[in-house]
Amino acid sequence: MEYHRTRPPNDGPRRGTPRAPLPPQARRRAGARRPAPGAQRGPRPARTARPAVSPGRLPGPRLTGLGGGLFCTVVMFLLGLLDQLLFGASLTLYGVLFLPVCALTALWVRGSDLLTAPVVVPIAFAVGLFPAVDGSGGLLGRLMGLVTGLATQAGWLYGGTLVAGVIVLVRRVLRVRARRHRT
Repeated sequence: MEYHRTRPPNDGPRRGTPRAPLPPQARRRAGARRPAPGAQRGPRPARTARPAVSPGRLPGPRLTGLGGGLFCTVVMFLLGLLDQLLFGASLTLYGVLFLPVCALTALWVRGSDLLTAPVVVPIAFAVGLFPAVDGSGGLLGRLMGLVTGLATQAGWLYGGTLVAGVIVLVRRVLRVRARRHRT
């Protein structure tokens, strides 16, 4: 009867072959011995408390790409509803309120998800514009109002996307410079 291997072969270094060098944290100092398993170690150095906001880092939440998109979309939808209820669908006011939401989204998104901010901002503009447009005529009338609103308010849409894009570019450049400075 034939028996098959159930474990993959070990492709690591064999005895007697040279090993790859260990990283610095894995190397022991010459002459240093490991403490016995039950032995007490010396006192640990006291930790210093980190400031709430470290210098060079922006205060505020750090949102993932999805969280930034949800934040921007929900806020713009609520602003669209508020604009419709209080100001009778003032699209200029909606566009003005769109700019700080774009800036906050670009500032609060995590460094690894920076490129999502300029993508989600126009989507959030359209979602928030849906309740803010004139909805006479049912669903088709509201969709026609949405298309008209997107066409007439394109300046605010481009401006907010530009604001988010510039903030993301600046943050990205600063992040790359900080990474180069560390190495």
